[in-house]
Amino acid sequence: MAATPMFPLGSVLFPSVPIPLRVFEPRYLTLVGRLLDEQESGSEFGVVLIERGHEAGGGDQRASIGTMARLVSVVARADDLIIVVLGTRRFSVERWLDEDPYPRAELSMLPELEWSESLASLRADAEAVVRRVIARVAEPEAAGDVELSEDPVASVWQLAAMAPLGEYDRYTLLTSTSMEALLRRLIDLTLEAEELWSA
Repeated sequence: MAATPMFPLGSVLFPSVPIPLRVFEPRYLTLVGRLLDEQESGSEFGVVLIERGHEAGGGDQRASIGTMARLVSVVARADDLIIVVLGTRRFSVERWLDEDPYPRAELSMLPELEWSESLASLRADAEAVVRRVIARVAEPEAAGDVELSEDPVASVWQLAAMAPLGEYDRYTLLTSTSMEALLRRLIDLTLEAEELWSA
């Protein structure tokens, strides 16, 4: 099983969702440099949520489920890099390896969540709930501005990323084993978040 470069983060990365990252630690600058040198390998690395501890310096406790990140763009600045990555496939960490020169792990890919047209109404309900709650707890225009992918699976992951949830709830969504379970969890957690905001 090949060793995969890993980037533990204080946030969850979902499939089909882009996020910007500021890279400043020497070990992660090395990781990005090697990815750029090996473009033919797909320029991917694994992202996992730091459940406890800090992003800088190690000594953290890391989640066992994560998402592969494909490098989309890199901007070099004086003291750091700003990179944009796109989430691709979910994985399970089988074993963490030696962290020299950066964190690495052996991974097994998780099956893709399968879409069924029978879930269309549930997906529509989830979108309505997420957009309504965003409009209540964030800037009102934020809910209407985001365009979702025409691919139904990608659009559900994008809804999960949009929802005003904490990282633990986002991680719960990431670990879903079916599209129906993901949609139902998304609706429930978003409604719970709305209740907390309203209290």
